[in-house]
Amino acid sequence: MITFTNEDCMNGMARYPDKYFDLAITDPPYGIGEDGKKNHSRSALAKSKEYIPKQWDRAIPNDDYFQELFRVSKNQIIWGGNYFNLRPTPCVIVWDKVNGETDFADCELAWTSFQSAVRQFTFMWHGMLQGNMANKENRIHPTQKPVALYKWLLTNYANPGDKILDTHVGSASSLIACHDLGFDAVGFELDADYYRMAKQRLDDFIRQPRLDSLTTIVQEQTDMFGRPDYGKP
Repeated sequence: MITFTNEDCMNGMARYPDKYFDLAITDPPYGIGEDGKKNHSRSALAKSKEYIPKQWDRAIPNDDYFQELFRVSKNQIIWGGNYFNLRPTPCVIVWDKVNGETDFADCELAWTSFQSAVRQFTFMWHGMLQGNMANKENRIHPTQKPVALYKWLLTNYANPGDKILDTHVGSASSLIACHDLGFDAVGFELDADYYRMAKQRLDDFIRQPRLDSLTTIVQEQTDMFGRPDYGKP
């Protein structure tokens, strides 16, 4: 089940007991002004989308946020960890965005609570160019991350049955990945505009027929009537 609400994550987390979530995967503000104003003018290889300028990326979360995040979750993956005052960790996750000649960062870093080695995920995310152009994602948020990235994180750092938390949902990529992989998740988004767009994106995805469901239907038809007829003699 996916629970997604339009509210301050501090109010949302306060409703949950200690260590309720098995894993928090969060992407809080880095405090570097990547909130839509300058995104469209920074790419030489592919046109970048224009977003409504907002003010949410002007400062990093305070210590109260991190204390509450650590209270309600057993493990954490925090994007932008290099901007925050967090204890050293051996397990930094590196997302290589294959950006090419731009002034966007080549990579993004995530701090984690895990004790394993540094790991890297490579997936192009450059304006209109994406690592999976056959299933290209509609970008609705200036700091949107691909669903494929969250699926990789869940596959490698979560266990079946884990409860997942995202305190800054943004575009809902994390919740889409959780739904697709069968994880229960709770997400919060403070901005009403982004909540509306993210909720629509999530709802649209949930309504789509799942590939495994279609495969099951074909298999059932095969069992009932023999090999499916694909028009071949």
